[in-house]
Amino acid sequence: MPKDLAIHLILDNYATHTHHDVTTWLDNHPRFHLHFTPTSSSWLNLVERWFRELTDKHCGAGHFILCLI
Repeated sequence: MPKDLAIHLILDNYATHTHHDVTTWLDNHPRFHLHFTPTSSSWLNLVERWFRELTDKHCGAGHFILCLI
């Protein structure tokens, strides 16, 4: 990823991001932006299916969703 681009991550609402090591890393890497899904959100499953379909249709085997960026 080019270093001048912001990276937005969609995460489940778990507490991992509150660990001291993680918060320290995020403070040192300000281009990473975390977005959390609501607890028990069923729409996350739809997002995951959408990314899987994009990957299957537009990315070759062995490539990841980043090929779309």
